Amino acid sequence: MSLALSTDPAAAAAGQLRELQERIHTLQGRRNREGSHPVLPCLTPLFPAGLRGGAAYSLDTHLSVAMALLAAPSAEGQWCGVAGVPDFGAEAAAGFGIALDRLVLVPDPGADWLATVGALVDVLPVVLVRPPSPARPGEASRLASRLRERAGVLLVLGPWPQSEATLSLTGSSWEGLGRGHGHLARHLVELRANHRGRVRTATVDLASPDTVALPVRGPRSAAGSRP
Repeated sequence: MSLALSTDPAAAAAGQLRELQERIHTLQGRRNREGSHPVLPCLTPLFPAGLRGGAAYSLDTHLSVAMALLAAPSAEGQWCGVAGVPDFGAEAAAGFGIALDRLVLVPDPGADWLATVGALVDVLPVVLVRPPSPARPGEASRLASRLRERAGVLLVLGPWPQSEATLSLTGSSWEGLGRGHGHLARHLVELRANHRGRVRTATVDLASPDTVALPVRGPRSAAGSRP
């Protein structure tokens, strides 16, 4: 089952995060030094080298696309965090192959949401956040330094200063559904990734079995695990 954290009171949340950090250290050993995190095969046209460690990505997409980005790292044995996304459904996440026993949920990080995200970045390889307010460039730079030090990835639902790439939804369609009946056969999404001026596009079927991560494996060996 996923682990849900509350930031009220802040001291209790900090204690929970420290406990989580010790637990992950015990289970996974040293931090990831490989420099990148995997993506599902259907997303490799957009991210041929995977998600770069130490980078932030801006997502202007459905939440389901964000789940698909979390799926491959989770299947590789990595821990993932989600903050500020109260509509993040555990059942839908499990459908993408996200391991709920290595998922930390903070539905409402509160007004000091950047501190919460920073704490998650310190202990988790991949973090998804929906900011309740825009981050100032200075704040984003300080968080970027922590990401680089930890070789982590930050996925942001919305704009983000100095992002490595922006992933946008340019089209979406469903097949197999009638008027109140039928079975969803295909959910096609057209995606566009802008990597600092270099654009890649792909059409992904989110309802395809190929979009679901491979069976979850154990944590990576100490040589390639984190934090």
